[in-house]
Amino acid sequence: MKTSALIIILIYTFALSLISSAATKPDKPNILIIFTDDQGYGDLRCYGNKRNKTPELDKLANEGIKFTSFYSQSVCGPSRSALLTGRQPIRSGGWGMPASEITFAELMKQSGYDTACIGKWDVSNRKAIKERMPNAQGFNYYFGPLGANDDGVVAIHENNEPSLVTKDMGNLIKLYTEKSINYLKDIRDPKKPFLLYLSHTMMHTIIDASQKFRGKSKGGLYGDVVEEFDFETGRLLDTLDELKLRDNTLVIYTSDNGPWNQKKYTDKKKGHPKDSIFWGDSGPLRNGKGSCYEGGYRLPCIVRWPGKIKEGRISDAIVATIDFMPTFANICKFKLPDGVRIDGIDQTDLLLGKKEKGRDYFYFNRAGVRKGKWKYLKSNAYFHGYAVEDDRKKNEELYNLETDIGEKSNLAKDYPEKITELKKLMLSIESAK
Repeated sequence: MKTSALIIILIYTFALSLISSAATKPDKPNILIIFTDDQGYGDLRCYGNKRNKTPELDKLANEGIKFTSFYSQSVCGPSRSALLTGRQPIRSGGWGMPASEITFAELMKQSGYDTACIGKWDVSNRKAIKERMPNAQGFNYYFGPLGANDDGVVAIHENNEPSLVTKDMGNLIKLYTEKSINYLKDIRDPKKPFLLYLSHTMMHTIIDASQKFRGKSKGGLYGDVVEEFDFETGRLLDTLDELKLRDNTLVIYTSDNGPWNQKKYTDKKKGHPKDSIFWGDSGPLRNGKGSCYEGGYRLPCIVRWPGKIKEGRISDAIVATIDFMPTFANICKFKLPDGVRIDGIDQTDLLLGKKEKGRDYFYFNRAGVRKGKWKYLKSNAYFHGYAVEDDRKKNEELYNLETDIGEKSNLAKDYPEKITELKKLMLSIESAK
């Protein structure tokens, strides 16, 4: 064979290999959302906890970006409707999210994703209303309870059908993890990118850990639950590695709201293990679940995307769950719905390190607004009853979160012009259509 012919054959073979590689290389990332319930800002070692051991989530933080000014909502249903739709709960409906709301799962499914929701749903008024359940809201597969475990019982559906009822709270973390692993290995369509939304029941209300973890932590039963959650999350992330899905999977870990840590509420509840009422840790933040102070809204959030997000980053940029919808639209290549106000903003450039700034402002539902370092709360700011501080006076409040993250010094009287500015911003958000 002449040299020139051999060269032509080699070039042709190489070109074919490039075409084949391009054809099989995924152009859309997988999305894995790990969403906990009532987990405080300070529950993890990587967020300052000294008692709980969380090596898997600490490792995840080292492999991606850790946000320190990340906001969800202050309670369960509103948090989930905001996450799923990119819309503030005053628009998306919270526990009563109507079937007409458009979720990112619906849009991703239409654009070629295989989609699954495993765990707590909580936006169909905790009822089996089929047009408002996960299968009708964009998820191909569903396994989990429609509501919470306030009475120490969860009634689980698989897709639209009742599956099992259990009082074994200590097995839920492992159960949801096993179902998630099973989805990745056996249920999903391997030819499609996937969206897996794993919404845990723990650490909500009547907590419990399995025998393997009970009594093992230094943080009481709550610490046991945190450490078991960390372990099971590690198993799920290991499955991504095993299936060679790691490099093309965007992993998001965060929580729905701050921890239940108000004594006036826990004194009224029954059925909790002795000395182990669900005391989550807000870290340096004020109050917890149900409160419009930072402890109710500000949550841990870690995002990993190998080769895309630089490892070991820590960002104090303002980011929120409502931002995931438009961010997914960019990176997963789908179009946002027409004629619908999306409150979230695309945070792709922040994730990829092309900019350092996040949101200009964040709105606290029926309570106030943060812009930059300043946070304003109106005099009649909405608190859920158990989160009301008995000595709180119903005055306007203004805090500099750069110097006073614990919201101890009300500066409202010192900066009346800032109060005026933030009130105007808050009203514009509330009146937007």
